[in-house]
Amino acid sequence: MNELYSIGALARRTGLTVKAIRFYSDRGLVPPTDRSPAGYRRYDLAAVARLDLVRSLRELGLDLGVIRRILDREIALSDVAAAHADALAVQIQTLRLRRAILTAVAERGSTLEELNLMHRLTRLSETERRHLLEDFLDSTFGADPLFAGTRRTLTAELPDSPSPEQLEAWIELAELSQQPDFRATVRQMAADHKSADLRPDLVARIREMVRPALVAGVEPSSVGARPVVAAVLAEYSATVGPSPDETLRRRLVELLQTANDPRWARYLELLAIVNEWDPLEPLGPTYEWTIEALRLAS
Repeated sequence: MNELYSIGALARRTGLTVKAIRFYSDRGLVPPTDRSPAGYRRYDLAAVARLDLVRSLRELGLDLGVIRRILDREIALSDVAAAHADALAVQIQTLRLRRAILTAVAERGSTLEELNLMHRLTRLSETERRHLLEDFLDSTFGADPLFAGTRRTLTAELPDSPSPEQLEAWIELAELSQQPDFRATVRQMAADHKSADLRPDLVARIREMVRPALVAGVEPSSVGARPVVAAVLAEYSATVGPSPDETLRRRLVELLQTANDPRWARYLELLAIVNEWDPLEPLGPTYEWTIEALRLAS
């Protein structure tokens, strides 16, 4: 004959309180196996196992209605476990974001206004975060297929569990992308790119021509800068067509000044942090040297 346990003995065996066991028993989750002649509840080993399962499911956060349906085999435990795991994943993601926010606040001594902004931005869903920056890319590059590749390389993907550095970078990136004058600058850069005035391949060639002078410490005002300026102008002329040197110089200076906006350099820096890319070589020194050398050569 199976051993039967009183509710007190069952409490000592399982570590649950008598009140908790009585609660589950009254709701039919762990009904007594039998009753003593005096009417006291008695439970067998099957009831003990059932009670352990109820406790485990409650600790996982399942409500009593779901637990009853599992015990009554109305729904499969595996299906409930899968759904609950998905819900816990969302909770874990939220907790990680909150931890990242608090860590960033602690490290940078953020104001209440900054904390509120960080909280609002990180509460956005992945779709909403993507839409925020896609709006920026739409306003600057449009749907032109010429920029399809460019748009992909300029898209920030904040991971589910960002580091404080990634979180701060994403927030700054989102703020920067909403600045109307910055959008106008990037829109102009896109127009210059499309018109072939300053294509990426031209920028790469100018960088290769200027780099030796930079490394060697050649001053833009020195005689040594003149052949570099002549080579740059010749390369530019070959790209856009022949024009007087003065016209080429003025136009190229104008283009490089737009491209040398420090906010654009910062955007690329922040993008690399969020996406965990290797940082790009800064173009600022190349632009600044070339602009100064072109001006002095006029």
